Amino acid sequence: MFSSPIRLVKMPTAPTILWFRKDLRLADNSALAAAIEAGAPILPVFIWSPKEAGSWAPGGASKWWLHQALKSLSEACKGQGGELILREGESLVTLRDLIAETGAKRVYWNRRYESPLRELDAEIKRQLREEGIDVESFNSSLLNEPHTAATGAGKPYKVYTPYWKKVKDRPLPSLADPNLQALRFPGSLPQSTPLEALNLLPKIPWDRGFQSQWEPTEAGAIKRLEKFLAGPVNDYATARDRPDFDGTSSLSPYLHWGQIGPRQIMSALAKKQDLGGQGAQVFAKEVYWREFAYNVLYHFPHTPDAPLREEYAEFPWEHDAATLEAWQTGHTGYPIVDAGMRQLWETGWMHNRVRMIVSSLLVKHLLHNWHEGAKWFWDTLVDADLASNTLGWQWSGGCGADAAPYFRVFNPIIQGVKFDPEGNYVRRYVPELKKMPAKYIHTPWEAPDGVLEYAGVEIGKDYPAPIIDHKAGRERALAALDQFKS
Repeated sequence: MFSSPIRLVKMPTAPTILWFRKDLRLADNSALAAAIEAGAPILPVFIWSPKEAGSWAPGGASKWWLHQALKSLSEACKGQGGELILREGESLVTLRDLIAETGAKRVYWNRRYESPLRELDAEIKRQLREEGIDVESFNSSLLNEPHTAATGAGKPYKVYTPYWKKVKDRPLPSLADPNLQALRFPGSLPQSTPLEALNLLPKIPWDRGFQSQWEPTEAGAIKRLEKFLAGPVNDYATARDRPDFDGTSSLSPYLHWGQIGPRQIMSALAKKQDLGGQGAQVFAKEVYWREFAYNVLYHFPHTPDAPLREEYAEFPWEHDAATLEAWQTGHTGYPIVDAGMRQLWETGWMHNRVRMIVSSLLVKHLLHNWHEGAKWFWDTLVDADLASNTLGWQWSGGCGADAAPYFRVFNPIIQGVKFDPEGNYVRRYVPELKKMPAKYIHTPWEAPDGVLEYAGVEIGKDYPAPIIDHKAGRERALAALDQFKS
């Protein structure tokens, strides 16, 4: 009996370009896992092309985070024996250049869902395939891609609760598990643009507070998740509304740039927590709220620039540059609002409850268009995610999906008393009021002269009087709503 001849399988040598975008991690990366399985050497690439995002190119705080995330990913690639290639320019032109320089036969990436980027990706895929390149895209950003969830009538969801009921019982998707031991890189590499040449960091050092607040790495994301699941998640149902202590996950910027994915979060949550527990269940619903935001953005791509409820394009908004600046800089005279706006400037992040309070003041009391607030958040948030930012601001403006009705006007005084009862959050970010007793911390203009003297505060000099009286602001908002309806 003769043995069969041994067949030598020749491994492909033409590299696969792995195009990183908002998936800046090695773990749970579907495109990376597929590229490794293809068997060819992998050329990791990131292309800086902000103009392709149109008017929603990354803002200053996002660019700061992106710089750190690219540095982290580059070190991770070096740790595996490779190098992350950085380029700047039009994506299609740059990919063609890399294909010509390396002889690459495949381009793999994880999908994006924002317009116009997803239309761009479709066009790049079409053109490269026509040129004989194998192009494949994957999902590493969502539990449920937008095309997989529709109402019984086949329409996209505009309300969260029916969407949640539709997807909540679906089996969690499996983690992508790239076999990093099989990861190979090309023997020779094309030229890479130095990270510093992308000019992502600010020229004026307004980012000093970011550096002590964040660890923008893939390992930092896992550390944040583990810390949250080790304790805070148990009280999340109530603690998530308290900005005066650390009761949230703070994972949003890591999710935005893909240093962690929702599959990782839900998998870890299922392993370490009983999903039937109230805290864990509420946190899971927040993950699905992000999914809902992408569902809305995908099906209604105009919403970053125009209200989902089209009639609100005629709402009688007002604009005053000085008023807007007072809100942006945290000088409205409402301590909980000012604390939030200053936290945003100092750390690049704001507690979610406070986001609702500050946005309500801008669009209701001050009658400024929600779009002005969305633009400010876009430039100053390290987690400036187009889907979540748009959904949140249209929620506050009463003009979007699942929106709070416009006549719902948050009282910034009651909100402060309820969610920062001792005033510790205010004292942290509004140091002028650090000696103000809790009784008056949210209404310093009502404090007796002796209390003000003790606290070292003169209203109108050390700290402003309210930019508008709450009652007057609420009545003005409701009058504008009546005018709009008529």
